[in-house]
Amino acid sequence: MTEPRTVLVTGGNRGIGLASAKALADAGHRVAITSRNPDVDDSRILAVPCDQTVSEQVDEAFKAIEAELGVVEVLVANAGITRDQLLLRMSDDDFAEVVDTNLTGAYRMARRATRPMLRARWGRLIFVSSVVGLLGSAGQVNYAASKAGLIGLARSLARELGSRNITANVVAPGPVATEMLASLTDEQLTAITDQVPLGRVAQPEEIAEMIKFLTSECGAYITGAVIPVDGGLGMGH
Repeated sequence: MTEPRTVLVTGGNRGIGLASAKALADAGHRVAITSRNPDVDDSRILAVPCDQTVSEQVDEAFKAIEAELGVVEVLVANAGITRDQLLLRMSDDDFAEVVDTNLTGAYRMARRATRPMLRARWGRLIFVSSVVGLLGSAGQVNYAASKAGLIGLARSLARELGSRNITANVVAPGPVATEMLASLTDEQLTAITDQVPLGRVAQPEEIAEMIKFLTSECGAYITGAVIPVDGGLGMGH
C-alpha cells in the first residue's frame, strides 16, 4: 500500500485538478488545492487561495498547507489558462499572461515545493501539459508554447533532482470534458472527436488515474517521462 503523503494540486477547484484531488484523497493522501478562488465541496480537501503568478502568494500558500497538513511531498502542477487568438491578433499580454500562469507559475510552485523534498530525499513532481504542447494548434501559440515548456522544465528537474529520489513527469491529456470544452458548439466538438482514434473526449477522472499512479510506489522508477492520455490523438509524440 502506498504511504499517505501530503499532496498539493494547483488549479484544483474544477476539471482535471478537482478530479485528481478527489482521487488522491480516495487513496488516503492528505490533499490541498490552490486556485485564485478555491471552493471545493469536499471536507477532505484543504482549499487555499493563491495566484501562482505572484511569488509571495505561492510562499504564503505553502506555509498555510504546511501548518495544516505538513510539508508538501507531491506537487501536481495543473493550473492553467487560455487566451486563444490567431497570431496576428494576439496581444503581448495574451501571450505573456498564459506563459506566466501556465509555465512560470508551475516553475514557482516547483521551486517552493522542492525545498523540503530535497531535505527529505523524496518527492513527486507532476506537470499537467497537453497534447497541444506536442502537436501545436492554430490559434493557441501561447498555450502550446506554455505547455511545451513544461516538458523542458520537468525533464531538467528530473536530471537535477533524481539523485535525491525526486521524480518529475509530465501528463499530456488530449481533449477532456471540462468547462473549456463545454463552451464549444456541437460542430466544434465533433471536429475534435473526429481526430481522436477512440472517437471521444476523456473524462477528468481518466487523467486523474494516471496522476494518481505517478504518485504511487508503482510509479517510483518513472521520471522525465511525457505520458499521453489522449485517446491516441498524439500517437505518442
